[in-house]
Amino acid sequence: MPEKDIDNSLNNPKCHAYEMIDDNNEILGGAIVEINDNDVNHLDFLFVRVGIQSKGIGEAIWKEVDNIYSNTRLWKTCTPYFDKRNIHFYVNKLKFKIVEYFNEKHPDSKMLEDIFEEDNGMFEFEKEMNE
Repeated sequence: MPEKDIDNSLNNPKCHAYEMIDDNNEILGGAIVEINDNDVNHLDFLFVRVGIQSKGIGEAIWKEVDNIYSNTRLWKTCTPYFDKRNIHFYVNKLKFKIVEYFNEKHPDSKMLEDIFEEDNGMFEFEKEMNE
C-alpha cells in the first residue's frame, strides 16, 4: 500500500490502529479501522506480515476487531481489483460482499485522485453484522 494512504489513516482522529504481536514482541499483523459516530465503520487496512500468511492470523485479527467494535452494524472496506488474495480473504473467509466496483468511469470521490492511473480499480465490500 502507498505510504501516504497509511499515513492518512493514522493521522485521521477517527482511526485506531492495532498490532498483533507474538511472544517475542514481533509484529504478526495488524489493522487500522475508522470508527464513526453511527454504527457504520470502515476497515482501512488489515495486514499480515509477509511469509506468514494463510495461517489464520488475518482471521484472528478480524475477530478481535469485531469483538472490540461489537456494536458495529455494517463494516465497509475496499481492495484493488487485481488483489486476488485479498478478494478471497474478504469474500470467502470473512463473508464480506462486493457491493461496488470503482474505476476511472465510476470513481469514488473519497479515494485519492491517482488511484485510477493505468486502468486501476477498487472493489468495495460490505459486511452486515449479526446476519
